[in-house]
Amino acid sequence: MKCQEKSTKDRILEEALVLFAKKGYLGTSMNDIAARLGVTKAALYKHYAGKQEILDCIVKKMNQMDQQRVKQYAMPEGSMTDVVKGYQTAELSKIAAFTKAQFRHWTEEAFPSRFRKMLTLEQYRDPKMAKLYQHYLASEPVAYMAEIFKGFTNDAAEAEQLALEFYGPIFLMYSLYDGAADKDDIVTRVERHVERFSVKLQAKLKEKACDAR
Repeated sequence: MKCQEKSTKDRILEEALVLFAKKGYLGTSMNDIAARLGVTKAALYKHYAGKQEILDCIVKKMNQMDQQRVKQYAMPEGSMTDVVKGYQTAELSKIAAFTKAQFRHWTEEAFPSRFRKMLTLEQYRDPKMAKLYQHYLASEPVAYMAEIFKGFTNDAAEAEQLALEFYGPIFLMYSLYDGAADKDDIVTRVERHVERFSVKLQAKLKEKACDAR
């Protein structure tokens, strides 16, 4: 069954994800989803063949949201080579703005925030969920950023270290945000981190440029 249909199918995804974020994907049944929606399980199966198809469509929606955000902020697209070249010519202030938007996406927007919480819950219980967690929140973001920074530094080891220094605090602040009474304060900390890192990176690039002369 395709994932393009609107309204009822989208509502099912949203309500299923509410349950997945609270009880976990493995701990939620189709009966639970039907009960939350106030429909019979038979009615639910008219839209989705089962939990796996619901999850597949949730992942597809997440990818669509990512693409929309990249376009909204006019960030580099295409092959990794094209992306790296795009970042090399992009203003750091633009990259910083996109990074802040990414953090708000994963913490303030209901759908991606619940997706993040579901993956955090299930990463230790299901290999497929662990793979999704690594792809969206852990190893893949670090690898992606390392490739971008390598375009700035031409040094793979230094680029990986920069990626860790940049993303590590942001990754930690996802958890701080979830438990914080003052969530705006955590967003402000992220903004300060991005600004300080941008200053540090600019200084490092200037230093390299001077050494190269």
